[in-house]
Amino acid sequence: MPYSDSTQHQPLILASSSPFRRELLSRLGVEFSSMSPDIVEDVQPGEAPESLVTRLAESKAREVAKDHPKALIIGSDQVAVVGGIVQGKPGDHQQAVEQLLRASGQRVSFLTGLCLLNSETGHFQVCCEPFHVIFRVLQQREIENYLLKEKPYNCAGSFKSEGLGISLFERLEGEDPNALIGLPLIRLIAMLRNEGVDVLAE
Repeated sequence: MPYSDSTQHQPLILASSSPFRRELLSRLGVEFSSMSPDIVEDVQPGEAPESLVTRLAESKAREVAKDHPKALIIGSDQVAVVGGIVQGKPGDHQQAVEQLLRASGQRVSFLTGLCLLNSETGHFQVCCEPFHVIFRVLQQREIENYLLKEKPYNCAGSFKSEGLGISLFERLEGEDPNALIGLPLIRLIAMLRNEGVDVLAE
């Protein structure tokens, strides 16, 4: 287990039920558990998308911390933004069609809030990691075919970039492609190092 001496007994908890985030975190080779935080993911009046995702990421971590007072807790939240309008998870086929029609030919920004909370010390780190997708001009037939094949109704933006969703894009812009899937690992690794956790330690 790659924790330093100072944190070797401090469990790492992913405050998310997302299988995509669990898969990403497992790539680091660290032991962790995951819990689904029970919070209201609402948008406050006048709240900017960047503020929304960082607030919700921190809220998720703090909710899990209530039952785990001596842990390192990872919270994350993501939205897609098209023309300044926040796009959440579509939830069903028709909403997904509408999201992808709006994204067609557009530059869509995916904003991922990330929080690492040390519930023992109260110290927390939080950031917003942007990643941008330039969509091809999409025909409705392509959109329908894609959605029927992959059914990405639980994904912000209505696609899975790690799957067939890559066929919808013209190009990608950003520092960490993992952020597009929902967990910016480069920033997370830096945050973990600040807490004495080195994923490359023996």
